[in-house]
Amino acid sequence: MHADAVVLDIDGVLVDVADSYRRAIVESISRLYDRTIDKSDIQRFKDASGFNNDWELTYAAALYLLADDRRPVSLAAFTDRIHERGGGLSAAEAVAEAHLSADDYAAVRDEWDPEGLREAFQALYLGTDLYRDLEGGDPPFEAPGYIHDEPVVVDGETLDYLTSNHRVGVLTGRPEAEAEIALSRALLSVPPEHRFTMDDWEAGKPDPHALTTLAERFDADSVVFVGDTLDDVQTAVNAAAADESRTYHGVGVLTGGLTGEDGREKFASVGATAVLDSVNDLPAFLGDAEE
Repeated sequence: MHADAVVLDIDGVLVDVADSYRRAIVESISRLYDRTIDKSDIQRFKDASGFNNDWELTYAAALYLLADDRRPVSLAAFTDRIHERGGGLSAAEAVAEAHLSADDYAAVRDEWDPEGLREAFQALYLGTDLYRDLEGGDPPFEAPGYIHDEPVVVDGETLDYLTSNHRVGVLTGRPEAEAEIALSRALLSVPPEHRFTMDDWEAGKPDPHALTTLAERFDADSVVFVGDTLDDVQTAVNAAAADESRTYHGVGVLTGGLTGEDGREKFASVGATAVLDSVNDLPAFLGDAEE
């Protein structure tokens, strides 16, 4: 394997979001409904595909709880049905509608408040000051901001190797402003034309457009995309199918929600070229591959 360009996800790759984004998912639901999912349950939605956007994952998890209140269903069954319908929020809505009677589904829709969930999520994640700066108004409540609780995963030596030996890009589901904060904390400088955020393309992962566009901008013959979810690897697989003129490799890392042997098996099942313990193993992996 040879890589002209290396494209990095942010969450679970450069920074640890277990106590920021994932905590905000759990607690925003709890604030509105006095009930929530476990943090470990978030991975079931990620594995179902189509939840690159954590706001939409929050909406889907709340929808599940409201549906479960009306007619009990296990989370495993609910997320499996989402996966069968292609993943994402629209699939979650279809699953809830199919699971409930028409009257119960209408009642659930009345209770479901995506906008309220988003406001709570942003208040928890950004904190009061950043909420005012980035959202342009007052938050629904005061909070210190979980964004400040994101340990950096990537080592400086890793970034030095990557930027010295490869063209480096970023592909993330974060909004641009939040991506800037994480990249600054990780000490990785990437020009706007070499990164894609939520603000740059609507489809989100695993749609391959962002990755193939970065490959074109780098004029790269071979690209490695490093991520912590199955959708990240699937993005590389989809890019390879969409762009036969280049080689794409999806590399999974076990510093997000997927861990251990189970995580390795799940990554392998969707076509990962390799599974690494963390992004800091990438220099040795690429160095060995290029020798």
